[in-house]
Amino acid sequence: MPDGDDAGGGIEAAVKVVAGIKDVPADAWDACAGTANPFLSHAFLSALEDSGSVAAETGWLPRHLIVEDPAGRVVGAMPLYLKGHSHGEYVFDWGWADAYERAGGRYYPKLLSAVPFTPVPGPRMLVRPGVDRATVEEILAGGIVGLLERLGASSAHINFLPRAQWERLGGFGFLQRTGLQFHWSNDGYADFDAFLAALSSRKRKAIRKERRAVAESGLTIRRLTGSDIQDRHWDAFFHFYIDTSDRKWGSPYLNRRFFALLSERLAERVLLVVAERDGTPVAGALNLIGDDTLYGRNWGCTEDYRFLHFEACYYQAIDFAIERGLAKVEAGAQGPHKLQRGYLPVETYSAHFIADPRLRDAVADFVVRERRQVLHEKAMIEAESPFRSEG
Repeated sequence: MPDGDDAGGGIEAAVKVVAGIKDVPADAWDACAGTANPFLSHAFLSALEDSGSVAAETGWLPRHLIVEDPAGRVVGAMPLYLKGHSHGEYVFDWGWADAYERAGGRYYPKLLSAVPFTPVPGPRMLVRPGVDRATVEEILAGGIVGLLERLGASSAHINFLPRAQWERLGGFGFLQRTGLQFHWSNDGYADFDAFLAALSSRKRKAIRKERRAVAESGLTIRRLTGSDIQDRHWDAFFHFYIDTSDRKWGSPYLNRRFFALLSERLAERVLLVVAERDGTPVAGALNLIGDDTLYGRNWGCTEDYRFLHFEACYYQAIDFAIERGLAKVEAGAQGPHKLQRGYLPVETYSAHFIADPRLRDAVADFVVRERRQVLHEKAMIEAESPFRSEG
């Protein structure tokens, strides 16, 4: 693996480390990130940093990698953070950290390439179109290992990356880990009823019952995007988010300024599903709109209504995706309950470089066994598919 200098493919450049995404021009970063996944955009990542949600004080110190060609043009990038904990990652390594520290090692700090607090799959080695992708990815892979060694970090982790990048990193000595998420796929459905028609009779009736219960609850469900999302909606949603965070995690990852910056910089990419009673929001679900995918993110409520979570997070997302002609809805981490609502299991991928051979050997054995377990679990879940059998 190269250390960054004079790598092949006609790109003669060392990997640069930048201490904040503000140090990279937005158009240069976005030329590498593309438009498909809004979480990788300069606007989203800068909103995290500019709001202070991502900072040294929160245990997320930006150390992004940049590759430039001889003319100084950015041809590759990697979102990267030096971390003092494992919160907000959704690929869990607490057991690794505990075992290593009990054996006398120091697990933190570590390096993490991911979108903070966001279990959304997407490329982590970002490459400008028209440039030799394999070469730039190799430079970035070498760059993260070189930075790990310079900083004395225990390990480098790259979470929720595409399978192709995962396989390449395996060839560079990264350990390969898998997990499961639940995604909904649009099979060219004309409307929600067409989607329901593809389900078994029992699942179809159950979903209709759930939607009917919400419709008869007296709530009004609104799907808001762009300028339709007002400050009062964000205030209400932030209240929902804080309440959910307090109950689930003990402290929130995101602050109110982040949502203000998100609205300012990516309003047309935001879908906010709001449930109102007499004009007052009582629940909400935040989604981001990609080129071909709707990404479900956060949910919260101040009043409990039966089946409202399923309506706001899953059924409204499917409705929106069908109307927009989007190919997928990604509903985030966890949730076998999503299966009964048409969301099927898909594998997710992460790659891990561990410096200490003792810890590396133990983790290598673990991830091999874990991959087998993930495949077994996926097969068992698929056997319970809610869709009608072709036979």
